[in-house]
Amino acid sequence: MNVSPSLDRPPLVTVTPDGLFCPPGGFHIDPWRPVARALITHAHGDHARGGSQRYLGALPSLGLLRKRLGADSDISTLDYGERLSLGEVTVSFHPAGHVLGSAQIRIEHRGEVWVVSGDYKRDPDPTCAPFEPVRCDTFITEATFGLPIYRWDDTRLVAEEVLRWWDGNREAGRASVLFCYALGKAQRLLAELARLTDREALVHGATHALVECYREAGVRMLPTRPVSELEKGTSYAGALILAPPSAAGSTWMRRFGEHETGFASGWMRVRGNRRRRGYDRGFVLSDHADWPGLLRTAKETGASRVLVTHGSSDTLARYLREHEGLDAAPLSTPFEGETED
Repeated sequence: MNVSPSLDRPPLVTVTPDGLFCPPGGFHIDPWRPVARALITHAHGDHARGGSQRYLGALPSLGLLRKRLGADSDISTLDYGERLSLGEVTVSFHPAGHVLGSAQIRIEHRGEVWVVSGDYKRDPDPTCAPFEPVRCDTFITEATFGLPIYRWDDTRLVAEEVLRWWDGNREAGRASVLFCYALGKAQRLLAELARLTDREALVHGATHALVECYREAGVRMLPTRPVSELEKGTSYAGALILAPPSAAGSTWMRRFGEHETGFASGWMRVRGNRRRRGYDRGFVLSDHADWPGLLRTAKETGASRVLVTHGSSDTLARYLREHEGLDAAPLSTPFEGETED
């Protein structure tokens, strides 16, 4: 980079009671309270909150942001890589590979560049643009899975594992209820399975509307139908049903008769999590970077300073200091990363 971050230069991004704030730009990033101008990295609820006066996001996220924030919200967008002057800074959005429309936010001010990653992953995903490393002086990164134990398998192998589980339950006359996050994970599973089969999958109502947003964006997935469209008394034997984790243990589950449950999450990498949470099967699949991905990304940005938010921030920051020689420190925020819901 042209300019190395210096202690005598004020930070381009600070933490305020309302959220991450860029003083020379006059905007917040993924604020957790209503503000005048909010730049949004992606449409998950812990990053895109309603109530702000104006929003700015990446163009591919527009449909999801309207679904999340409401049709009357003032939402503007930029293409990936398109630059815009805000106050004294220049901003642009760059693919984060997390979910459809997810973006890192690049901020440039007088030759100094900061990048706020939002949530991101480095694994291939047919439902969204792949992560793009962006050179910067200071990199603000997530660390949801910032421990060495978290290392992801090839997603195609996970999809094959899900299909074998579904096939086994079909042969036994059971339904397969797969719990996964309604935005991002469900659509990724449907897209990966579409490479292996053309069978119809059933979806929870919370998942259905978001699947339609992905279809409107041209993402190829299995054919789906909301469970609510099926008549009372329908047999679900042999069906695959995708539902958010919040549906587990609810009265909504009673209709499925004999069934097995599965959960697709990075947390399934830890031995015992599946049993403790009461699922019959666990599938290790995450929309966040694993430990090697976090280290690789910090290196590829070329940043000399790394600030680490949500997750195992202390562990990752310490490793980057001790093993990579970077100026790294945790940055406290209320972002959730990949939670149980």
